[in-house]
Amino acid sequence: MIIQGGERLIGEIQIAGAKNAALPLFIASLLTDEPVHLHNVPALRDIDTVEKLLRIMGITVDRSGGDATIHAKTLGTIEAPYELVKTMRASILVMGPLLARAREAKVSLPGGCAIGTRPINLHLDGFQALGARITLEHGYIHARAKRLKGTTIDLPLPTVTGTENLMMAAALAEGTTVIENAAREPEVVEVGEFINQMGGEVSGLGTNTLVIKGVPGLHGTEYTIMPDRVEAATYMVAAGMTRGNLFLKGTQPQHLKAVIEKLHEAGMEIYEENGGLRCLLTGPIKSVDVKTLPFPGFPTDVQAQLMAMMCLANGLSVISETVFENRFMHVGELKRMGADIQVEGHSAIIRGRGELSGAPVMATDLRASASLVLAGLAASGTTEISRIYHLDRGYERMEEKLRAVGANIRRVKE
Repeated sequence: MIIQGGERLIGEIQIAGAKNAALPLFIASLLTDEPVHLHNVPALRDIDTVEKLLRIMGITVDRSGGDATIHAKTLGTIEAPYELVKTMRASILVMGPLLARAREAKVSLPGGCAIGTRPINLHLDGFQALGARITLEHGYIHARAKRLKGTTIDLPLPTVTGTENLMMAAALAEGTTVIENAAREPEVVEVGEFINQMGGEVSGLGTNTLVIKGVPGLHGTEYTIMPDRVEAATYMVAAGMTRGNLFLKGTQPQHLKAVIEKLHEAGMEIYEENGGLRCLLTGPIKSVDVKTLPFPGFPTDVQAQLMAMMCLANGLSVISETVFENRFMHVGELKRMGADIQVEGHSAIIRGRGELSGAPVMATDLRASASLVLAGLAASGTTEISRIYHLDRGYERMEEKLRAVGANIRRVKE
């Protein structure tokens, strides 16, 4: 990606469907043998990967624009192979529906973004509590269950994919399952609402205690995927860093309270307007401190973007990362652009210098890539970002959307 920085971003950006909701909804479609119709499906590499995974399992997937129809009439195989799971950790989510419906699942140990350990033992402990027998064979997790039975699962950490996986498994289990210390993220709520629309019985969504009454079967449904709150937050920060004025269409403010609060503190004006959010900055960027936390706290997926913004602030900021232990890989690249950042343990201390200068940099993971694009937009001179394939996993047509609001950005073959 080649960016000539210094352009103010002015105009409207349509926020796409949420990647982290679309992936589990595609997989939750395995819970029924009837067709499921999804709308507002984002055009992302991770969606292509999950589509490929479902096709390998013998499931029909028809996609056209932002619509997808998934029909898991029969399950051809209960295996999720390494070549797909290694590129996308969310593949582990097939375990819940497969165990619930086919009574067996064989899934490769996962890969995905290299941002720290994301232990799946919480998923496996939960499946065992529901009555599954788990073995590890040749790098694959093999789970079997004659019948899953409802139980109480107390999660040591509020894991998003763990909560979703166990909720899907429990939807068809015998009896009632209670998940304590469940994740409260909007994407988790989305999966629960989707199951309910298919005839399931999930209550307590949005709280840290979920109650799932198992039902004998689920039916097909039609569902519109929520907008992507991380994409929205990224463009909110872009408006601030370029002292621009953006209208983000389709954004749901209730999913972004912690981000909006911090950006207000940083000097931005953000307010609701005709089914979206107006985001602008007219004064200086003020330094703010932030600590990432599970929802409703400040999202770890917006930490890198906010750090890029703090490089332009007046004064000292401290960003503490409490969710993933290896999520400061963008620091070295931002320093190449003139940032003054010191990492001490789980915290980064940023001395804002009010400016950044273009440089050749390399993307290391999805959100780090986004932070470098934002830094490039605000920097003086040219920024070249290599390995931008990470971006395509989570941002739909990013350079097109940015170009349409005034950015000087283009994608070239290396």
